[in-house]
Amino acid sequence: MYRLYGWKTTGSLASEAALEEAGEKYEVIPINIREGEQNTDEYGLINPTRQVPSLQLPDGSVMTEGAAILLHIADSHPESKLAPLPGTSERAQHDRWLFFFAVNVYEGELRKIIPQNYVDSEACAEAVKTAAYRYVENQYRIFEGYLKDGPYTFGDPFTVLDIYVWMLAQWMPPEWLEEECPKINRLVETAKLRPKIAPVQKRHFD
Repeated sequence: MYRLYGWKTTGSLASEAALEEAGEKYEVIPINIREGEQNTDEYGLINPTRQVPSLQLPDGSVMTEGAAILLHIADSHPESKLAPLPGTSERAQHDRWLFFFAVNVYEGELRKIIPQNYVDSEACAEAVKTAAYRYVENQYRIFEGYLKDGPYTFGDPFTVLDIYVWMLAQWMPPEWLEEECPKINRLVETAKLRPKIAPVQKRHFD
């Protein structure tokens, strides 16, 4: 059985949803990041970066990095069709945008949430936060321009990229997303209604 180390509404949300879509059995090990549980010596042995998510595979090895975890779940459950076939142009575009969100949007969100971690002086933290808001909004506009008629990134197929977007976009102000990025908003709202996603949505956001 998989063991997912995570916490509500954090980056582990996408891994949880992907495991559900793959029909895989898993156990959630709560790491309360608001209480600093990620900083314990015990968790440091699991993930030296002291971040969530971490995913212990059935063989006992541990994966970290959310985007990599999503790709592993997709590739180890090919019947779920959670990613295009490796080596195809569709997979190239899928991975391109998955890492676009991991490197740009996720990191930008961290600068919004904990700007003080990116500067030596707290006097600069507010400027970092303000710039991060503009930066993240621009990344969403770039992806919005790529999307077509939907409902998901590549039409009907639902991929781990869509799961990642569904998670991250809910960290944005909903009014802004609806007005500025209607295609992304449609993706999110459609994903929320999926039979295997809806219970995860409820556990984390309701």
